[in-house]
Amino acid sequence: MASQKEDTCTVVTGIAQPILESMGLELVDIEFGRVGPDAVLRLFIDKEGGIMLDDCAALSRELSLILDVEDVIACNYTLEVSSPGLDRPLKKQADFDRFTGRLIKVRTYQPFLDDSGNKRKTFLGKLDGFVDGVVKMTLTEGQTASIPFDRVAKANLEFEI
Repeated sequence: MASQKEDTCTVVTGIAQPILESMGLELVDIEFGRVGPDAVLRLFIDKEGGIMLDDCAALSRELSLILDVEDVIACNYTLEVSSPGLDRPLKKQADFDRFTGRLIKVRTYQPFLDDSGNKRKTFLGKLDGFVDGVVKMTLTEGQTASIPFDRVAKANLEFEI
């Protein structure tokens, strides 16, 4: 059974998607929850070339109007729209395809063997691609790793100097 948080995120995603598409934006992630006594709805957006403050403000204005009219969220809340940041999460195959060649960090739910037989939960290295549901990487130590996507707890870009 889906939680109220998940239901709210699903409904807001459905409302936001057409707005995002019309603005040439991509929804990277959405969060809804309590921060102290207040509720916060956070949308993380991106686009080719990066997000500007004007993109965040425009989406916030459009989405806020619709959410107020539709009365989707029953409690008082704050709407926050921002860039996913330098350590952008990788959540779907398109993310892995887009950022092939970049430095990433992958954390798995359970310890997992890299291609050299070393057991680990954290993998840091260059993303070689996403093939047949498997994240392919060349690790910073030189060995490779092939991590099934269903074993990935969290994946994100890493800042490169």
